[in-house]
Order: sequence, then C-alpha cells, then structure tokens
Amino acid sequence: MDINFLLNDINPLILGICLLVGYVLKTAFDKFPNKYIPLSALMLGTIIAITINLKTGISAEIVLSGMISGLASTGLYEMLRNLLEKSKKE
Repeated sequence: MDINFLLNDINPLILGICLLVGYVLKTAFDKFPNKYIPLSALMLGTIIAITINLKTGISAEIVLSGMISGLASTGLYEMLRNLLEKSKKE
C-alpha cells in the first residue's frame, strides 16, 4: 500500500510549530508524560489548521491536514533523535 498521498496533506508551518512545542513539552516539563506528546501535537495541529483557515471555511480535509501535520512532527522528532544518537556513537 502506497501512503505517499499523505505527504500532500502535510503543512510545513504546522509541522514546525508542533515539532517545537513537542520538544518544549518534553524538555521543559519533567512531570509531563511522554506518552501524551503525540496527542498534544495532534490537537495543536488541528487547532492551528482550523485557525489558519477560518476565513476560507473549515472542512474535513483541513482538519485531517492539521492532524497529519501534528503527528508527522512527532515522527520527525523521533527520526532526528535517532540520527543524532547514531552520529554520537560513531
């Protein structure tokens, strides 16, 4: 199954904001459980997507785009973390 169609729905602005907010939640708040970071990124991505598109109207595609972008930020963080850890070991 090819899931490349999801890449069309990722908004780089939302991805960047969610990535940074997730990083801040992980590093600044010791009591914030890591298991809730993807959920917070999903919710934040959805809220940002809706806010950006208030004038043009809200549709299911806009909500889905925000959700995908928020969750993609979590995956991007994990990918970058793994790359940095691998480069430190070498």
